[in-house]
Parts: sequence; structure tokens; C-alpha cells
Amino acid sequence: MAAALTAVAGTAPAQDTPAFEPTPIVARGVLQSLEFTPMTSSERLRHYLTGTFGPGSFATAVAHAGLDQLRESPTEWGQDGGAFAQRLGNAYAKHAIRGTLEYGASSALHQDDRYFASGETGFWRRTKYAIASVFLARRDDGQRTFATARIGSAAGTAFISRAWQPASTSGAGNAASSFGFTIASDLGTNVIREFWPDLKRRFHRN
Repeated sequence: MAAALTAVAGTAPAQDTPAFEPTPIVARGVLQSLEFTPMTSSERLRHYLTGTFGPGSFATAVAHAGLDQLRESPTEWGQDGGAFAQRLGNAYAKHAIRGTLEYGASSALHQDDRYFASGETGFWRRTKYAIASVFLARRDDGQRTFATARIGSAAGTAFISRAWQPASTSGAGNAASSFGFTIASDLGTNVIREFWPDLKRRFHRN
């Protein structure tokens, strides 16, 4: 499966230099795909702390809580100010749990969950690369493999978070839906990460 995804995404090389200051929602930024350098233990820890507990992570939780507030999900929490605080706590707890699970698993498996820009040209080629990159991570040797830590942490968080959900969202089906929403969110985030440097350059020219 990893080989098929790699073929779809292309085989762009990698570099360890940030290409832009990440927006709040795109909390982990983009690295240019030139010359890959694996993270040290301290760099991996810093990446985890920044991505999981930095300002961007809180903004992401606010966005997710706002969406749940509009959808009134779960319905038992209502729609007043206290309900938003509850949804914000739920969103941030899930974000922190996923970040922690992914940090532990990626450290053990020597997987790099950072996003590396494709270095490709063409909208569809870059979009396919961004989508495939949700399911692929780099090993210490720079080769791409199935992103066990990323996908596993999303699944684990979806089921762990059922522990504090009310009756309407506490079932296994709800966990599966939550997992699907998380992966869909990752897909959208990767597409933004891929094209954000181009958009930023256009904004600066205007």
C-alpha cells in the first residue's frame, strides 16, 4: 500500500528548512522537499510540544469547537456559552491525545510526520501528493512508508474520546465517524499546506 501511495505522490526529495510561518490552522508548517534530514530526539520533542500545545493548536481547537457548536453536536451539550466551552475542551483534549499518541508511536517507529512540500508543478499532481501524504510518512532514511503513527493515533483518539461523550455520540459508529472526519480534516490541511506558499506570494504582490 505504501508503495502504491508513493507512486501516486511522486518521489520528491526533502529538506529540513521551514518554507513559511504556519497559519494558526496549519499548525505544523511546511518543509521544502530538497534534502531530508531526520529529526533528533530533541527536535522531535520540540515538534510535538509546539504542534500539540502551541498557539496554533488552540486556534485549531477553537475552529473545531465552533463547527460543532453550529451543528449542535453533541445535542446534549446545547448551544449556550457553557456548551461552547465544553466543546472547546472536547476538541482540545482530542487534539492533545492524538498529538501524544502520534509522538509516542512515531518515535518508536522512527517515522517523521512533518509535511514536506512536493516540489512538483501542476495543480493535480500537487493535490495528489498532498492527499497521499496523509497516509505516508518518512523513515529515518528518507523513504516513504505507511503512516502508521498518524493514522493509528487518529483511530485511537476517536475511540478514546468516546469515554466522555454523551449517549448520542458515544458509540463505535460515532468513533468511526470521528476518525473519518479527522482524516478528511488532515486531507484538507495538507492541500492548504501544499499551496499556501503560492497563495502567500500572491497576497504579498497585491
